[in-house]
Amino acid sequence: MTLVTVVNDYPVDADRLWAVATDYDALCEIMKGIVEFEGIPSGRTHTGQKLDVMVSLFGKLPKQPYHMEILECDDERHVLRTSEKGSGVKSWKHTLTVEKTANGSRLTDSIEIDAGLITPLVALWAKYLYSARHKPRMRLLTADATEPT
Repeated sequence: MTLVTVVNDYPVDADRLWAVATDYDALCEIMKGIVEFEGIPSGRTHTGQKLDVMVSLFGKLPKQPYHMEILECDDERHVLRTSEKGSGVKSWKHTLTVEKTANGSRLTDSIEIDAGLITPLVALWAKYLYSARHKPRMRLLTADATEPT
């Protein structure tokens, strides 16, 4: 088991960041060109959801089955915990937290990975994957801020 942690700060309030971080439509937009999902629902995550989706890396590699279970989605504490597996990964336990900071908010992704012998490679992928979410998430949050209410 390997732990990967990625931390990013955003110049928006914690509730706004949390809403985007727990929205499947936003996830698909943020992951465009890196991971494509087939069968992911629209709307927000909620505790108890079980999803069986197909994923394709970069939208080019063959689609692989992937299972996700939402163990906890706590809107008050801003904590999302998932248990995932598939595509050669035995266990991918993801905890996402959002907290208020002096200049906005901080999103922390912590992922415990077990992929057997390829765990070090999968951990490198996880570090890249969660780091790559920052810029498109920032663009999405900025676009949200400029839309009329």
